[in-house]
Amino acid sequence: MAQHNYDVLIIGSGAAGLTAALNLADTRRVAVLAKGGLSDGSTAWAQGGIAAVLEPGDTFESHIEDTMIAGAGLNDRKTVEFVVEHAPAAIERLAELGVPFNPTDGEGHDRWHLTREGGHSHRRIVHVDDATGSAVQRALEKAAHAHPNISLITDMVAIDLVTGRHAVRYSGDGRVRGVYALHRTTGHVALFTARATILATGGAGRVYQYSTAPRGASGDGIAMAWRAGCRVSNMEFNQFHPTCLYNLEVKNFLITEAMRGEGGLLKLPTNGHRFMPDFDPRAELAPRDVVARAIDHEIKRLGLDYVHLDISHKPADFIEHHFPTIYAKLLTLGIDITKQPIPVVPAMHYTCGGVMIDRDGRTDLPGLYAAGEVTQSGLHGANRLASNSLLECFVFGEAAAKHIEAHWDELPPPDPIRAWDESRVRDSDEDIVVQHNWREIRRFMWDYVGIVRTTKRLERALHRANLLQQEVEDYYGNYRITPDLIELRNLVVVATLIVRSALRRTESRGLHYTLDFPETKARAVDTILIP
Repeated sequence: MAQHNYDVLIIGSGAAGLTAALNLADTRRVAVLAKGGLSDGSTAWAQGGIAAVLEPGDTFESHIEDTMIAGAGLNDRKTVEFVVEHAPAAIERLAELGVPFNPTDGEGHDRWHLTREGGHSHRRIVHVDDATGSAVQRALEKAAHAHPNISLITDMVAIDLVTGRHAVRYSGDGRVRGVYALHRTTGHVALFTARATILATGGAGRVYQYSTAPRGASGDGIAMAWRAGCRVSNMEFNQFHPTCLYNLEVKNFLITEAMRGEGGLLKLPTNGHRFMPDFDPRAELAPRDVVARAIDHEIKRLGLDYVHLDISHKPADFIEHHFPTIYAKLLTLGIDITKQPIPVVPAMHYTCGGVMIDRDGRTDLPGLYAAGEVTQSGLHGANRLASNSLLECFVFGEAAAKHIEAHWDELPPPDPIRAWDESRVRDSDEDIVVQHNWREIRRFMWDYVGIVRTTKRLERALHRANLLQQEVEDYYGNYRITPDLIELRNLVVVATLIVRSALRRTESRGLHYTLDFPETKARAVDTILIP
């Protein structure tokens, strides 16, 4: 088995992982593991932008309040203040790396065009057309490739975190020493060790049937941290993006929030009725959970497959200028958005809960840090405010790097670790089991643990998740691992954590809406699961 030792190991090559790597690489040898290609994570998919207080008249206090209101009071105020106050500097650093934010004609603070999205009281979202994430990912990758101390290693599927249980001399100290990972093409397991490990593995969107997340968003970091002994929090809060393109050929194509910010209207395909004002005075600019529930309500009430999002009342050149990527993509599908409405459905979009961290990015286990969507940092609370997600990646990627650097002498070098043992397993002749169970999880999660929940549905989901977990662990113990089996094993863990968290919350708050407990309690309390 190949063994590789670095100063710092980062699992995940999106905004959080590459930010951490660039902040460490001047003094440390850093390895960044990507599950597939470097750009395969969620960062490159982000259309909207990054929220920061940049215009005169806007204030930190206002951004903090908007975040707290969206999060239904469950946010940790100190964390929200920390992230919001670090936002403008994060934008500056991205601009220095060459991210070409859309400019305005103005001087001074008006360097960039700022857009507004649901839940924000000001225009404060910097963007690169409607493809901000991809521009950010390109700039970060370019800087990482250019740095001699950063090794970018693709096609490595992380299996499990390495702790004292895997050491040649057993230790129960819980310290994380690295990771075992499977090379996607050779099928061999390698060991990566380091003084510090940072989880930047993203969310768990693929646990649902309809999702805007990339194929690899199977909650790997959350599941690995849980198995190693980290607490996991607020997993019941799954953000469903209200407007994912409804198309049987094209999966996961998101229609950005900014389209509603710039005047897009939601209408019933049956009679063209604009329905959002029936649900909320903020209409199309209400927070995502309100909009997603309204669409879900109308689809179920009328037996529809989708509703319409219509911006065709705006001038054609305005639409083409503001939404070039979406305009071009939909044109290839025969939809001209300057003249026609877009069929949309809600889809699982963002995991608000995750591995618990502090403001230094530290998890419960020594030597293990985390940043981005894999975490529950206290920023998002019960619902993430639009365009706060990339921001969290930059701020916590840097915070984790700074803490590692400041406490380097307290991080011991890893002790000798046992090699991965494959002597007692055989090749599977039943890959159909993996495929079937993958489909089953995503289906029951969508049907029973979706936008609107009931206790009975959640109990059914938990029963199925427990059965599947036994089946998958049995399968995992007997057969040679594959990337699909690793992801299935993690998906089952994450599905179980989501359902257990949802059953614990006997109220409706933010993204967790249950017909059995429609009221919101006076006190906001995090759901914390302990391994």
